[in-house]
Amino acid sequence: MNTASVPDEEPQWLDDEEQRIWRSYVHATTLLEDHLDRQLQRDAGMPHIYYGLLVGLAEAPHRRLRMTELAMRAKITRSRLSHAIARLERNGWVRREDCTDDKRGQFAVLTDPGLEMLKGAAPGHVRAVRNAVFDRLTPEQQKSLGEIMQIVAEGLQPNEAGADLPWLR
Repeated sequence: MNTASVPDEEPQWLDDEEQRIWRSYVHATTLLEDHLDRQLQRDAGMPHIYYGLLVGLAEAPHRRLRMTELAMRAKITRSRLSHAIARLERNGWVRREDCTDDKRGQFAVLTDPGLEMLKGAAPGHVRAVRNAVFDRLTPEQQKSLGEIMQIVAEGLQPNEAGADLPWLR
């Protein structure tokens, strides 16, 4: 659904209840991201975004993904991914490999030490997620949250060519 308005058109301002919901969402997601980032920095020496990259590689066939695919899965720019992968390489957790069929492309590969780091970090991270989100919600609320976030994500990730998405920048 395209809800873009004409620039000269008066915006449809949020009513009081919508404003309350929006601000609650922003407040909660900001606190949650900070909570997870601090937990992973403290327990594993890495930010939340790096943990997500390692998870993405661990779940991929042969623990490897093309850099463009990894950027898409992480919803980050290719430049940000390149900086993150460079740091993960310095830690010995990831290595890059050239694509044999595309000389411009590269793979990110999760190393054995990277997998061990991830296995060590995962229990604390899942505890932090459970404590912050799932333990506070009923099963019905969890289901609703999942459905709502899926609808929001689908609306923000258009499929048409030329879409302005982070991993395309």
